[in-house]
Amino acid sequence: EPPAPAPTFGLGGGVAAILIELVTLLERLAQSQTPSAIDLRSLPMSPQDRIELRRALGEGEVQATVNAEGVSTIRETRISGVWWVEHRNRHGELITELLEVTRVPNILARACDEIAMGANALREQMTAAAENLREAKTNDPN
Repeated sequence: EPPAPAPTFGLGGGVAAILIELVTLLERLAQSQTPSAIDLRSLPMSPQDRIELRRALGEGEVQATVNAEGVSTIRETRISGVWWVEHRNRHGELITELLEVTRVPNILARACDEIAMGANALREQMTAAAENLREAKTNDPN
């Protein structure tokens, strides 16, 4: 007897399959801290499938936009650990659409060298401001 099909919960079979995969990926993230992603552009999804998937995942509390080589939009879903990430090129064309299963999407995390550069830039800004203040006090006749 062939195995019973996976339950679709009233959703299209493709959407149900994505949700089942997300459960597996979330469990792996929770157990081993291993992030992963589902490339939605590689899947045969109709516009109705996308609507059903968005409805099933819902909206979370966090949204971010990154402007670098085009606009990237990161939206937390109602499901903790699942982020809907879209990357567009400079012409606004959607080039990547992912469901990232992670604590924080890669595009939002900063590398240590970038953080160090930020600290140096802030230190230089503070030094320049202090020098400007000293000059202003020196040149003030009062």
